[in-house]
Order: sequence, then C-alpha cells, then structure tokens
Amino acid sequence: MDKLQYAAPIEHTELPLLQDGVTNYRVLQESDEAASQLAVNKSLRDSMQARRRELERQAREQGKSFEELLELEDTGGKNQFNYSERAAQTYANSSVHRGVTTQPPSTRSFAGTFSQWQLYDTYMAKFQRILYEEELETGVKGDLPAPAAKQHLSGQDLVQGVECAQVLRIMERMVTQNAQDEIYSDFKYWHDGSDKYRGNLGTLLPLWRFPDGKDTRDTRTKKKHVTALAVNPQYTDLFAVGYGSYDFMKQSAGYVYLYSLKNVSWPEKVIPVESGVMCLHFHPRNPALLAVGCYDGTVRVHDIRRAESKPLFVSTVRSGKHTDPVWEVRWQEGGLGSDTHFYSVSSDGKVASWILSKTELKMELIMQLKLASAESTPSAPGVTAGSTVLSLEGAGGDAEASLTGLAGGCCFDFSPFEEHLFLVGTEEGQIHKCSKAYSGQYLTTYEGHHMAVYSVKWNPFHPKLFLSCSADWTVKLWHHDVAAPIMTFDLTNSVGDIAWAPYSGTVFAAVTANGKALVFDLSVNKHEQLCEQKIVRKAKLTHVEFSPSDPILLVGDSAGGVNSMKLSPNLRKVTPVPKVEVKKGEAPPDPPTRVELEVAKLEKLLGAADVKTPPLNPELLAALIAKEKGVPQGEAVPAGGAAVSL
Repeated sequence: MDKLQYAAPIEHTELPLLQDGVTNYRVLQESDEAASQLAVNKSLRDSMQARRRELERQAREQGKSFEELLELEDTGGKNQFNYSERAAQTYANSSVHRGVTTQPPSTRSFAGTFSQWQLYDTYMAKFQRILYEEELETGVKGDLPAPAAKQHLSGQDLVQGVECAQVLRIMERMVTQNAQDEIYSDFKYWHDGSDKYRGNLGTLLPLWRFPDGKDTRDTRTKKKHVTALAVNPQYTDLFAVGYGSYDFMKQSAGYVYLYSLKNVSWPEKVIPVESGVMCLHFHPRNPALLAVGCYDGTVRVHDIRRAESKPLFVSTVRSGKHTDPVWEVRWQEGGLGSDTHFYSVSSDGKVASWILSKTELKMELIMQLKLASAESTPSAPGVTAGSTVLSLEGAGGDAEASLTGLAGGCCFDFSPFEEHLFLVGTEEGQIHKCSKAYSGQYLTTYEGHHMAVYSVKWNPFHPKLFLSCSADWTVKLWHHDVAAPIMTFDLTNSVGDIAWAPYSGTVFAAVTANGKALVFDLSVNKHEQLCEQKIVRKAKLTHVEFSPSDPILLVGDSAGGVNSMKLSPNLRKVTPVPKVEVKKGEAPPDPPTRVELEVAKLEKLLGAADVKTPPLNPELLAALIAKEKGVPQGEAVPAGGAAVSL
C-alpha cells in the first residue's frame, strides 16, 4: 500500500504588535498583511536604535551615564508639541471581542412521492382496521368482507367522507380568516380611542354582514326576513338565524342557518323547514338542541350535530299543535324536568308546554290568554297585595265581566330567579304576569302600551325589573310590583326587538323599523341613548342579540341580512369592584359579587325614578348571592362579603 503523502505545514509568523486588543497576532508569512506589519516593525526598530545612539552621544558630551540621561528625559522636559498633564490622563480600556460558537441544529432531508393509489390503500387499511375492531367488540363478523368493501369504497367519492369534510372545514376557516385578516384584527384588538373625546357617547363598528338574499351563491333566503336570532350558550361564536316572512300574504318555506364567527363566508349548517321560521331558542345546558317555532303553528326540536336535517321531534295535529303562528319558544333554565320540555306562545291565545317523550312531542296547555275585565279579587298566594288580578273563569252575574275571547300572545319570558313566574305580551298592548301554579288567572296585568308588544325581557341581575318594547314606538322599564312603567323611552319609530347586555344590568339595545340600532346605559344617562346608529338604509331591523362572551351586537333585518357590530369602550363598561379598606390585624373581606354590584346600581337608579318602588327584600338578595356562589338552597350564605349599600 502506498504511503500517504502529507502536505508541508503552512508557516506563520508571530508579530508582537497590538492588533484589535490581542497580542501575538498570527498571520501568514506570504500575505500582504505580514509584509506591511514587518515593515512597520523594522521602521520602529530603526527609529529606536537611532534614538539610543543619539542619547549615548549626548551622554558622552555631557559626561553623564546613559541611564541618567534616559531617566532625566522621562521625568524632565515637556514636549511642547504633544503635551498633556499626567493627572488628566486616564487608562484606555482595551476592547475585547467575545463570541460563542454553538453547534448547529440537526437537519435531515427526505423526499417521497404520493399518488392516488397510495391514498386509496391508506383509506382501505383504515377501513379494514375499523371492521376488525368492531368484530372484536361485538363478536360478529363485519357486514362487508374485504373484496366487497373494496368494491363499495371504489364507487364512493372520498372527498365526501366525514374526516375529509372536517379537514376541509378547518381549511375553509383558515382561508377566510387570512382573506379577512384586517376585520378579524379589528374584532379582536381594535378599541375606539375617540371615545375619550365623546364624553359618555359610543359607536358601533361594523364588522361582517353575513350572506343574505343578495348573495348570488345562495338564493334560498331571497325575499325572506330575519325572523329570529339565537346565540349558542356554550359555543358563543355559533348563532342561529331563522328565515321566514312577516308579510303574511307571501308565506313560503323557511330556513334555519347556523353561522360561526370563525367562518363568516358560509353557514356551518342549513336546516330547511316546510313553513316559515318565526322563533328559535337553544337549550341552556344541552347546546346541541334547538327549538324552532313555525308560522303554521308547529314546533320542532333539532339536533344540530346530526348530518341530516330531519328534526328529532315535530308537533302534529294528533299530538297537539298551535292553530296560529308560534311567536316565541323558550327552554326554561332550571326547574324539575327542564331538560325534557320547553314552552311556546302563539297568537291563538295559548301558552303551551311541550314534553319530549321517547316517540313524540306531547302538548300540555299551561294557560289560555282570555280577555277579561279587571275586578278586585283576593290575591292568590305569592301575589303582591293590591295587585290587579284578572279572573279567567266566568264568575257569573255581570255580563260585562264575562270572557269575550282570547288575547293573541306575541312574546313571553320566564323569570331567571323564580321558575314558576313568566310574563306574556299580547297584541292588545297588555303585559300579563302569570304563574305555572295558577293557570286560571293572571297575577297582574300591566297596561302601558297602546299597540302590540313585540318583546318582553327580564333583567338578568335584578329579580324585579323587566323591559318591554312595542309597535307604539316606545320602550318601557317596569317593576313587577308596580302597575305603571318606571321609565319610558320614545324612539319615534316602531321598535322591533330589545335585548339586555350580559355584562351590565343597566345596558340594553333596541332596534327600530327605520333601520337604526340604539344602545342605552341607564346608570350613565336615564333619558337618552348613548349610541344611535343607522345600520341599513332600505330595510327594517327586526331582531337584536348580544354575544355572551364578546363585545359583539348581532342585528337582523327584513332584507335577510345579519350585521355584526363591535361595541366601543363607552358602551361596554363593567362596574368596577370597589376597594375595601382593611384594618391592621384583620382578615380582608370577600369582594362583592357581580350580582351585588349590579343590584346596588339598579336600586340606586330606582331610588331616583319618579315612580316609587318597594326596596328589594334582603332575603331575596341573599338568595341571589347564594345562587351565584353555588351555595345549595337551605344553607347559609358564607360570611365575610363586603357590604354594598342598597
């Protein structure tokens, strides 16, 4: 074997010079830099030798030694051309260059090819594994053997599979969010800084208008109205839109569209309905159940998780149904059996309860809204003394006091604090307070509106207050122990819907027939709105909803569109928690709860109202606080809460 030939080592030279703060600078001998450095060294050496010879000559002439003359020169005369005091001289810090070399991360290159047959084999292997697992669990051999399964899947479009549909849905959301990156950034991060200069006024920032009848890709909702809006209580980015028509001479099929703020370009699901949709409501604890009320008097229950659009339950003539349009449906939160039944109100004058049995939907009549004249009758248990009680049964005797017919129900709402209590708004402009325990009479009737009551909503924080709107252009605030309205707001146009804000007990929104949305905050201004904004030009606003988790206001109109608006900071103020002074040596008390803060704010508002209202019962307030803290009924409320003046 031949010997290896090694190259001769490269010669270097070491220069005792200061180069970049480092001595013994090593360079190649043959380089230009080495030559220049050697030349500099040679000139310095020659000048030093010449200086030494000159000093030696001067020492011989003066008769001194060389060392004495050198010392005298170092401490003696001053250089008049380059002189500085030694006291003014400082040491120059030498510069040091420091670097760290790290090991580069490991990388690996790979490549491969992908074809249709590989995709087919992958899906076939997975299908065979699923059949094998089912066979192990059930002990029954799969229905499709391998050749049959291969033949079955070969004729199926793989793009229409469930897994592929899920992947495509995620990709569609990503593409949509990238295409509308600016709007999504405004939705998440933008805050209107001009609110600082408006005082207490605010604005609504338009974000998205969801596809409507003008969208050429989907003509199913053409010439239809947005007749219902419902936000999912658990997945707050998901909301349902009901499409029907308020023009009763032009009725046709309806639709339920499920939209998500994660994909604003296309609905997540479309549910066709044989009749126009009039109302919607999600189950408060089972977010997949959606109750639907229709124009033909039927009610339906859909499971939005199912791929097909067929309802789980639908009312029929045999099981019971309304004879007029169903204007509102409502799952009641809490109460015995609340998971298996919901309620509805119709213009046929009936309030009904619907029970979800195993095979059908059963109807149970709760109350008939009969017209009756006011008479002084003894109050039922739990009815406030002095309230007007209307008898629903013929008392006999006075013919004028007898029942003359049924009142058409337009809306209703259950109290979030008392399970048996609910309010019903009628076409005659009256609002009836009713109880499920006394179906034969009204507890109280509130008379203040002169036209149909379109919506009535309990306050989410105060157990005594509720809000109503009507076609008589007014929105009224009521205390359910007082027959007259506490506050009245004239909006100069028919009011289609109202909604309380979930973050404050004094903030609510209203929409009118002239296309305007208005936002009020009674703790800031109890006479005028903080925001009045035109949303659409040639359409009426029909419904409004707040998002439970985001500062978003959803507004539906008669053109079939849904506009999403972002509330400016002045419109979404939350009551701050007051600071409690703690004395030295004492344990800090628990901060007041959100219910305590909102109730205190509302009680202060009621105290300044023209109509005097009874104060809130402290026991009822304690029950509300216990409910918010999750204390079981019958147990004491934990002590230590900070005092809030009521």
